[in-house]
Amino acid sequence: MSDVARDRHGRPPRGRTRGGPTSRFTAAFHSWWARRHGHAPPASDTGGGPPPAAAGAGAGGSTPARSTLWRMRTTVRDEPGALASLCTALAGESVDILSLQTHPLGRATVDEFLLRAPADLSGTGLTAAVAGAGGTDTWIERADAHDLVDAPTRMLGLAARTALDASELPLALRQLLGRCTIRSLPAVPGAGRRVPEGVPVEGTLEDTVMRLRAPEGGVITVERPYLPFTPTEFARARALVELDARLGPRVPRGQDVLTLPEGSDITVRRADTGDLEAARAMHERCSPETLRLRYHGPVGDVDRYLNHLLSPRFGRTLAVRTASGQIVGLGHLLWDGDETEVALLVEDAWQRRGIGGKLLARLVAMAGEAGCAHVYAVTQASNTGMVAAMRGLELPLDYQIEEGTLVITARLDQRPARRAQEERVEREEHGEQEHGGSRIGRRS
Repeated sequence: MSDVARDRHGRPPRGRTRGGPTSRFTAAFHSWWARRHGHAPPASDTGGGPPPAAAGAGAGGSTPARSTLWRMRTTVRDEPGALASLCTALAGESVDILSLQTHPLGRATVDEFLLRAPADLSGTGLTAAVAGAGGTDTWIERADAHDLVDAPTRMLGLAARTALDASELPLALRQLLGRCTIRSLPAVPGAGRRVPEGVPVEGTLEDTVMRLRAPEGGVITVERPYLPFTPTEFARARALVELDARLGPRVPRGQDVLTLPEGSDITVRRADTGDLEAARAMHERCSPETLRLRYHGPVGDVDRYLNHLLSPRFGRTLAVRTASGQIVGLGHLLWDGDETEVALLVEDAWQRRGIGGKLLARLVAMAGEAGCAHVYAVTQASNTGMVAAMRGLELPLDYQIEEGTLVITARLDQRPARRAQEERVEREEHGEQEHGGSRIGRRS
């Protein structure tokens, strides 16, 4: 778990001052400038966790000091010398400033740092040093190599991912804003699908909650209880949503061709609301029992779920098609706040051919590439096909049973790296294209 410290009135530690204030500030500024404008890559000891021991000693026989990356945000008065005081305090702790962003707030400014600190300096010690230099409302957590990407480069990458795939918008917002909960509320049915009241076109920002008008007419709500949003973050998030709205519905159209044990070929590709009629036709060919096991409710209402399930706004869907073009299987990866659900439906005539397992494996791979730590499936104990497919992932599973409903959770952070590599090689050997967007790092 990240070493997180939050303190408004910490005191600086004793016994670590070096030189006068001017020399310490100069050293910190020069170090930060060199990192921002130099061409050498950062050293290899900047991971979020404790770095490995140095491979060897330096020229003088001494072992290089270990260090840790931190992300820190603190509020200072908007006046000359406030930032200099912070840099001086950090220099006194032998802390290297790798990057700096400022978020103006009128009479105050939120300064966001990426820091390299000695490994023996704790988050509490850093917070105390900053508090002694005038920083308030300080928040700090461990960082990793993904945070070394500067803000403009990160924004361009997120914009490119969003442009290629509408389902990337929630993931891009989370990558932009850090650990947060994102929920989409559909537009009110009727009367032209009205937007819920109280959300203007430009959106709203209220401390730790921002609300943005979704392209299809609903509302996207983003919550980050542990850290208030700044107007700069709000503007960046709104820009991503506006880009998504201008581009309209879109999903990648690559497909995989799979050969079943009996020799017939099927294709797997992304699906969206344009596949609604074909999905309804598959529903008509499914038995009531198959629909009941999938939707856990009256089978007469199942068609009304499809528009939501196929919308890229709420996740990703894979469709299995036969050579004739019929959809015979659907796999859903659904963004559920800060969690991720997987669901499968395979037409009766095509069950027990390994289709469900192949769909689930691809959904889990997409979830891992999106930075999800785990996925869960809601089913019933009598649904032996879904239970077997989850077991076939060969991942640590957690089972919870409540009133006949079985929830199976798979932990993706325990996915063996070797197995993931073998799957990648197998896909490349068969000329298959990966579904989903670019790989992203999890900021947590």
